[in-house]
Amino acid sequence: MEAADIKIDVIIPVYKPDIKFKHLVERLKKQKDKPDRVILLQTVEEERQGESKNLIGEEYIAYAMELEDSDFRIECVEINKKDFDHGGTRAYGASLSTADLIMFMTQDAVPADTSLLSKLKEAFAEDRVGAAYARQLPREGAGIIESYTRKFNYPETDCVKTLDDLPKLGIKTYFCSNVCAVYRKDVYEEMGGFVTRTIFNEDMIMAAAIIKAGYSIAYVSEAKVYHSHNYSYKEQFKRNFDLAVSHAEFPAIFSGIKSENEGKKMVLQTTSYLLKKGRILLIPDLIMESGFKYLGFLAGKNYKKLPLALIRKWSLNPWYFREGKGASREAGQN
Repeated sequence: MEAADIKIDVIIPVYKPDIKFKHLVERLKKQKDKPDRVILLQTVEEERQGESKNLIGEEYIAYAMELEDSDFRIECVEINKKDFDHGGTRAYGASLSTADLIMFMTQDAVPADTSLLSKLKEAFAEDRVGAAYARQLPREGAGIIESYTRKFNYPETDCVKTLDDLPKLGIKTYFCSNVCAVYRKDVYEEMGGFVTRTIFNEDMIMAAAIIKAGYSIAYVSEAKVYHSHNYSYKEQFKRNFDLAVSHAEFPAIFSGIKSENEGKKMVLQTTSYLLKKGRILLIPDLIMESGFKYLGFLAGKNYKKLPLALIRKWSLNPWYFREGKGASREAGQN
Protein backbone atom coordinates (compact mmCIF):
# COMPACT_ATOMS: atom_id res chain seq x y z
CA MET A 1 0.00 0.00 0.00
CA GLU A 2 1.32 3.44 -0.94
CA ALA A 3 1.95 5.82 1.96
CA ALA A 4 -0.64 8.23 0.57
CA ASP A 5 -3.29 5.48 0.77
CA ILE A 6 -2.58 4.59 4.40
CA LYS A 7 -5.23 6.00 6.73
CA ILE A 8 -4.18 7.34 10.10
CA ASP A 9 -6.37 8.47 13.00
CA VAL A 10 -5.07 10.77 15.74
CA ILE A 11 -6.40 10.07 19.24
CA ILE A 12 -5.94 12.69 21.97
CA PRO A 13 -7.10 12.38 25.59
CA VAL A 14 -8.14 15.86 26.72
CA TYR A 15 -8.68 17.28 30.20
CA LYS A 16 -8.84 21.01 30.93
CA PRO A 17 -6.79 21.93 27.85
CA ASP A 18 -4.91 25.21 27.46
CA ILE A 19 -3.43 27.23 24.60
CA LYS A 20 -1.02 24.41 23.69
CA PHE A 21 -3.98 22.24 22.73
CA LYS A 22 -5.25 25.01 20.44
CA HIS A 23 -1.86 25.13 18.70
CA LEU A 24 -1.79 21.32 18.47
CA VAL A 25 -5.10 21.11 16.62
CA GLU A 26 -4.24 24.04 14.36
CA ARG A 27 -0.99 22.37 13.32
CA LEU A 28 -2.65 19.01 12.79
CA LYS A 29 -4.96 20.69 10.31
CA LYS A 30 -1.95 22.17 8.48
CA GLN A 31 -0.19 18.82 8.07
CA LYS A 32 0.83 17.97 4.52
CA ASP A 33 -0.41 14.45 5.18
CA LYS A 34 -3.66 14.95 7.07
CA PRO A 35 -5.18 12.46 9.51
CA ASP A 36 -8.31 10.64 8.42
CA ARG A 37 -9.90 11.57 11.77
CA VAL A 38 -8.95 13.34 14.97
CA ILE A 39 -10.68 11.75 17.95
CA LEU A 40 -10.75 13.78 21.17
CA LEU A 41 -11.40 11.81 24.35
CA GLN A 42 -12.57 14.56 26.69
CA THR A 43 -12.55 13.70 30.40
CA VAL A 44 -15.43 15.44 32.19
CA GLU A 45 -16.62 15.55 35.78
CA GLU A 46 -19.32 12.99 36.51
CA GLU A 47 -22.00 15.52 37.36
CA ARG A 48 -21.30 17.54 34.19
CA GLN A 49 -21.32 14.68 31.71
CA GLY A 50 -23.77 15.30 28.87
CA GLU A 51 -24.56 18.83 30.01
CA SER A 52 -23.85 22.15 28.35
CA LYS A 53 -20.62 22.79 30.19
CA ASN A 54 -18.52 25.80 31.07
CA LEU A 55 -15.38 23.95 32.16
CA ILE A 56 -11.76 25.00 32.21
CA GLY A 57 -10.51 24.85 28.63
CA GLU A 58 -13.96 24.24 27.14
CA GLU A 59 -13.44 27.14 24.75
CA TYR A 60 -10.48 25.30 23.23
CA ILE A 61 -12.58 22.19 22.64
CA ALA A 62 -15.22 24.34 20.93
CA TYR A 63 -12.53 26.04 18.83
CA ALA A 64 -11.12 22.67 17.77
CA MET A 65 -14.53 21.45 16.65
CA GLU A 66 -14.97 24.56 14.51
CA LEU A 67 -11.84 23.62 12.54
CA GLU A 68 -13.55 20.56 11.07
CA ASP A 69 -14.11 20.60 7.32
CA SER A 70 -14.24 18.13 4.44
CA ASP A 71 -10.47 17.49 4.69
CA PHE A 72 -10.20 17.52 8.48
CA ARG A 73 -12.65 15.34 10.38
CA ILE A 74 -12.74 15.85 14.12
CA GLU A 75 -14.99 14.38 16.78
CA CYS A 76 -15.20 14.57 20.55
CA VAL A 77 -16.20 11.71 22.84
CA GLU A 78 -16.81 12.31 26.54
CA ILE A 79 -15.15 10.12 29.18
CA ASN A 80 -16.42 10.15 32.75
CA LYS A 81 -13.58 11.21 35.03
CA LYS A 82 -14.09 8.20 37.30
CA ASP A 83 -13.57 5.92 34.28
CA PHE A 84 -10.36 7.55 33.04
CA ASP A 85 -7.28 5.37 32.90
CA HIS A 86 -4.03 5.96 31.00
CA GLY A 87 -4.31 2.59 29.30
CA GLY A 88 -8.06 1.98 29.31
CA THR A 89 -9.01 5.37 27.90
CA ARG A 90 -6.53 5.07 25.05
CA ALA A 91 -7.68 1.51 24.39
CA TYR A 92 -11.23 2.85 24.07
CA GLY A 93 -10.02 5.49 21.63
CA ALA A 94 -8.27 2.84 19.57
CA SER A 95 -11.51 0.84 19.42
CA LEU A 96 -13.18 3.81 17.70
CA SER A 97 -10.64 3.84 14.89
CA THR A 98 -10.86 1.91 11.64
CA ALA A 99 -7.63 3.36 10.24
CA ASP A 100 -4.49 1.43 9.26
CA LEU A 101 -2.43 3.40 11.78
CA ILE A 102 -3.48 4.84 15.13
CA MET A 103 -1.57 7.83 16.44
CA PHE A 104 -1.67 8.94 20.07
CA MET A 105 -0.78 12.41 21.28
CA THR A 106 -1.07 14.25 24.55
CA GLN A 107 -2.93 17.55 24.59
CA ASP A 108 0.27 19.54 25.18
CA ALA A 109 2.37 18.10 22.34
CA VAL A 110 2.59 20.65 19.52
CA PRO A 111 3.81 19.57 16.05
CA ALA A 112 6.98 21.44 15.15
CA ASP A 113 6.18 21.56 11.44
CA THR A 114 3.78 20.30 8.76
CA SER A 115 5.53 16.96 8.13
CA LEU A 116 4.96 15.22 11.48
CA LEU A 117 2.45 12.66 10.19
CA SER A 118 4.20 12.03 6.89
CA LYS A 119 7.54 11.37 8.61
CA LEU A 120 5.96 8.94 11.07
CA LYS A 121 4.05 7.14 8.32
CA GLU A 122 7.28 6.64 6.37
CA ALA A 123 8.61 4.46 9.20
CA PHE A 124 5.97 1.83 8.40
CA ALA A 125 7.38 1.18 4.94
CA GLU A 126 9.28 -1.56 6.78
CA ASP A 127 6.74 -4.34 7.43
CA ARG A 128 8.17 -5.40 10.79
CA VAL A 129 7.83 -1.94 12.35
CA GLY A 130 4.95 -2.21 14.80
CA ALA A 131 5.20 1.29 16.27
CA ALA A 132 7.03 4.57 15.73
CA TYR A 133 7.46 7.58 17.98
CA ALA A 134 8.47 11.19 17.50
CA ARG A 135 11.27 13.36 18.80
CA GLN A 136 10.37 15.75 21.62
CA LEU A 137 11.91 19.21 21.53
CA PRO A 138 12.00 21.56 24.53
CA ARG A 139 9.53 24.40 24.51
CA GLU A 140 10.65 28.00 24.37
CA GLY A 141 11.60 28.99 27.89
CA ALA A 142 12.53 25.48 29.02
CA GLY A 143 15.41 25.41 31.50
CA ILE A 144 18.86 24.22 30.45
CA ILE A 145 18.57 20.98 32.44
CA GLU A 146 15.16 20.11 30.98
CA SER A 147 16.40 21.01 27.49
CA TYR A 148 19.38 18.69 27.82
CA THR A 149 17.14 15.93 29.18
CA ARG A 150 15.05 16.16 25.99
CA LYS A 151 18.23 15.89 23.90
CA PHE A 152 19.42 12.89 25.95
CA ASN A 153 16.15 11.00 25.56
CA TYR A 154 15.38 12.17 22.02
CA PRO A 155 18.63 12.47 20.01
CA GLU A 156 19.03 13.65 16.43
CA THR A 157 19.71 10.15 15.10
CA ASP A 158 17.01 7.66 14.04
CA CYS A 159 17.00 4.12 15.34
CA VAL A 160 14.96 0.94 14.96
CA LYS A 161 14.89 -1.24 18.08
CA THR A 162 14.41 -5.00 18.19
CA LEU A 163 14.75 -7.71 20.82
CA ASP A 164 18.42 -8.05 19.85
CA ASP A 165 19.04 -4.61 21.35
CA LEU A 166 17.91 -5.58 24.86
CA PRO A 167 21.39 -6.52 26.16
CA LYS A 168 22.81 -3.22 24.91
CA LEU A 169 19.94 -0.77 25.44
CA GLY A 170 18.24 -2.33 28.45
CA ILE A 171 15.01 -0.55 29.42
CA LYS A 172 15.44 1.88 26.52
CA THR A 173 14.61 -0.97 24.15
CA TYR A 174 10.99 -0.62 25.26
CA PHE A 175 10.96 3.16 25.23
CA CYS A 176 8.09 4.56 23.15
CA SER A 177 6.24 7.68 24.26
CA ASN A 178 2.52 8.23 23.72
CA VAL A 179 3.21 11.95 23.85
CA CYS A 180 3.41 11.27 20.11
CA ALA A 181 3.46 7.68 18.89
CA VAL A 182 1.90 5.69 16.05
CA TYR A 183 0.94 2.00 16.08
CA ARG A 184 0.19 -0.34 13.22
CA LYS A 185 -3.45 -1.18 13.98
CA ASP A 186 -3.26 -4.88 13.17
CA VAL A 187 -0.13 -5.32 15.31
CA TYR A 188 -1.73 -3.33 18.13
CA GLU A 189 -4.74 -5.65 18.04
CA GLU A 190 -2.54 -8.74 17.78
CA MET A 191 -0.93 -7.64 21.07
CA GLY A 192 -4.37 -7.32 22.67
CA GLY A 193 -4.36 -3.52 22.81
CA PHE A 194 -3.25 -1.33 25.70
CA VAL A 195 -3.65 -2.75 29.18
CA THR A 196 -6.94 -1.35 30.44
CA ARG A 197 -5.71 -0.55 33.92
CA THR A 198 -2.36 1.08 34.54
CA ILE A 199 -1.20 4.18 36.36
CA PHE A 200 1.49 4.93 33.79
CA ASN A 201 3.62 3.41 31.04
CA GLU A 202 0.87 1.96 28.85
CA ASP A 203 3.10 2.89 25.91
CA MET A 204 6.17 1.00 27.16
CA ILE A 205 4.05 -2.01 28.16
CA MET A 206 2.70 -2.15 24.60
CA ALA A 207 6.17 -1.55 23.15
CA ALA A 208 7.57 -4.47 25.17
CA ALA A 209 4.85 -6.74 23.80
CA ILE A 210 5.58 -5.58 20.25
CA ILE A 211 9.32 -6.16 20.66
CA LYS A 212 8.88 -9.59 22.27
CA ALA A 213 6.57 -10.65 19.43
CA GLY A 214 9.40 -10.08 16.96
CA TYR A 215 8.39 -6.67 15.64
CA SER A 216 10.41 -3.48 15.96
CA ILE A 217 9.98 0.04 17.33
CA ALA A 218 11.15 2.98 15.22
CA TYR A 219 12.34 6.29 16.62
CA VAL A 220 11.88 8.99 13.96
CA SER A 221 14.02 12.04 14.74
CA GLU A 222 12.62 14.10 11.84
CA ALA A 223 9.09 13.76 13.27
CA LYS A 224 9.14 16.49 15.91
CA VAL A 225 6.84 17.91 18.56
CA TYR A 226 7.41 20.58 21.17
CA HIS A 227 6.89 19.05 24.58
CA SER A 228 8.63 19.68 27.89
CA HIS A 229 7.83 20.42 31.53
CA ASN A 230 9.41 22.40 34.32
CA TYR A 231 8.53 20.09 37.20
CA SER A 232 9.17 21.02 40.81
CA TYR A 233 11.11 18.64 43.04
CA LYS A 234 7.82 17.45 44.52
CA GLU A 235 6.35 16.78 41.08
CA GLN A 236 9.49 14.89 40.05
CA PHE A 237 9.13 12.71 43.14
CA LYS A 238 5.48 11.96 42.39
CA ARG A 239 6.04 11.33 38.69
CA ASN A 240 8.80 8.82 39.41
CA PHE A 241 6.73 7.25 42.18
CA ASP A 242 4.02 6.47 39.61
CA LEU A 243 6.61 5.29 37.10
CA ALA A 244 7.94 2.77 39.61
CA VAL A 245 4.42 1.64 40.58
CA SER A 246 3.87 0.62 36.95
CA HIS A 247 7.18 -1.28 37.02
CA ALA A 248 6.11 -3.08 40.19
CA GLU A 249 2.73 -3.99 38.69
CA PHE A 250 4.22 -5.52 35.54
CA PRO A 251 7.26 -7.52 36.71
CA ALA A 252 7.09 -9.79 33.67
CA ILE A 253 8.15 -6.78 31.61
CA PHE A 254 10.32 -4.69 33.90
CA SER A 255 11.92 -7.07 36.41
CA GLY A 256 15.54 -7.88 35.71
CA ILE A 257 15.97 -4.76 33.56
CA LYS A 258 17.60 -1.97 35.54
CA SER A 259 16.31 1.49 34.70
CA GLU A 260 18.41 3.19 37.38
CA ASN A 261 21.53 2.79 35.22
CA GLU A 262 20.00 4.94 32.51
CA GLY A 263 19.22 7.59 35.13
CA LYS A 264 22.82 7.61 36.39
CA LYS A 265 24.07 7.95 32.82
CA MET A 266 21.81 10.95 32.24
CA VAL A 267 22.93 12.67 35.46
CA LEU A 268 26.61 12.20 34.60
CA GLN A 269 26.20 13.46 31.05
CA THR A 270 24.08 16.42 32.17
CA THR A 271 26.72 17.36 34.77
CA SER A 272 29.40 17.24 32.09
CA TYR A 273 27.24 19.39 29.83
CA LEU A 274 26.68 22.01 32.56
CA LEU A 275 30.41 22.16 33.27
CA LYS A 276 31.16 22.57 29.58
CA LYS A 277 28.64 25.43 29.34
CA GLY A 278 30.02 27.13 32.44
CA ARG A 279 26.73 26.62 34.33
CA ILE A 280 28.31 25.08 37.43
CA LEU A 281 25.81 26.82 39.72
CA LEU A 282 23.05 24.63 38.27
CA ILE A 283 24.73 21.40 39.37
CA PRO A 284 23.24 21.50 42.91
CA ASP A 285 19.79 21.88 41.29
CA LEU A 286 20.52 18.84 39.11
CA ILE A 287 21.60 16.84 42.16
CA MET A 288 18.47 17.80 44.10
CA GLU A 289 16.19 17.03 41.15
CA SER A 290 17.89 13.67 40.59
CA GLY A 291 17.64 12.85 44.29
CA PHE A 292 13.89 13.47 44.33
CA LYS A 293 13.49 11.35 41.20
CA TYR A 294 15.41 8.47 42.76
CA LEU A 295 13.57 8.65 46.09
CA GLY A 296 10.23 8.70 44.27
CA PHE A 297 11.23 5.72 42.18
CA LEU A 298 12.48 3.80 45.22
CA ALA A 299 9.24 4.48 47.10
CA GLY A 300 7.13 3.49 44.11
CA LYS A 301 8.93 0.18 43.66
CA ASN A 302 7.96 -0.63 47.24
CA TYR A 303 4.48 0.90 47.22
CA LYS A 304 2.80 -2.35 48.26
CA LYS A 305 4.47 -1.99 51.66
CA LEU A 306 3.09 1.52 52.21
CA PRO A 307 -0.23 2.59 53.79
CA LEU A 308 -2.89 3.60 51.25
CA ALA A 309 -3.07 7.19 52.55
CA LEU A 310 0.65 7.67 51.94
CA ILE A 311 0.45 6.09 48.49
CA ARG A 312 -2.26 8.55 47.49
CA LYS A 313 -0.29 11.46 48.89
CA TRP A 314 2.82 10.54 46.94
CA SER A 315 1.13 9.80 43.62
CA LEU A 316 0.28 12.22 40.82
CA ASN A 317 -2.77 10.03 40.23
CA PRO A 318 -4.35 9.38 43.66
CA TRP A 319 -7.65 8.41 41.97
CA TYR A 320 -5.92 5.26 40.73
CA PHE A 321 -5.69 3.86 44.24
CA ARG A 322 -9.38 3.61 44.98
CA GLU A 323 -10.38 1.13 47.65
CA GLY A 324 -10.91 -2.23 46.00
CA LYS A 325 -10.09 -0.88 42.53
CA GLY A 326 -6.77 0.83 42.61
CA ALA A 327 -3.39 -0.50 41.76
CA SER A 328 -4.14 -3.90 43.12
CA ARG A 329 -1.76 -5.34 45.64
CA GLU A 330 -1.89 -8.47 43.46
CA ALA A 331 -1.22 -6.60 40.24
CA GLY A 332 2.37 -7.78 40.20
CA GLN A 333 1.02 -11.04 38.83
CA ASN A 334 0.00 -9.43 35.52
